[in-house]
Amino acid sequence: MTDLDCHNRDNGETAVPVDPADIRLAAMNLLARREHSRWELLRKLRRRFSDDQLLATELQRLTNENLQSDERYAQSYAWQRSGRGYGPLRVRQEMRERGLSDSEIASAFDNVELDWFALATEAFHKKFGDPAPVDLKEKARRIRFMQYRGFSAEHYQHLVDD
Repeated sequence: MTDLDCHNRDNGETAVPVDPADIRLAAMNLLARREHSRWELLRKLRRRFSDDQLLATELQRLTNENLQSDERYAQSYAWQRSGRGYGPLRVRQEMRERGLSDSEIASAFDNVELDWFALATEAFHKKFGDPAPVDLKEKARRIRFMQYRGFSAEHYQHLVDD
């Protein structure tokens, strides 16, 4: 092997055939760390592998074997984000950005059964404590915070009213 061959190999310039086992191993390593949506897995695997047809085939195998599940991912994501103080509007939007369909999102929200009112109260008190707002500017700031967090007015209105 010449120095030029080593140089090309180090730069990734030599074409190496894609092995389905390598794709599966990479996907399994990602899934071992946390749940991923199919869209997320595809996006991450495309960085390493260029054969879209083979990627689709291997991802379908993982789905068929129930090793990857968008439904399970959606439920896990809803639990995780709600636990960090985010409301249903923001969680839904983030799930859409991660490639989940509206039906998968709705199913996850139906199965998770979170008390958004209690979560809004917890997020509000963690940020602002118990005292009532003293002026309109402070009340507006608190409303913006709750909106940013993804809660609807019905979840937090009782917290900001005098």
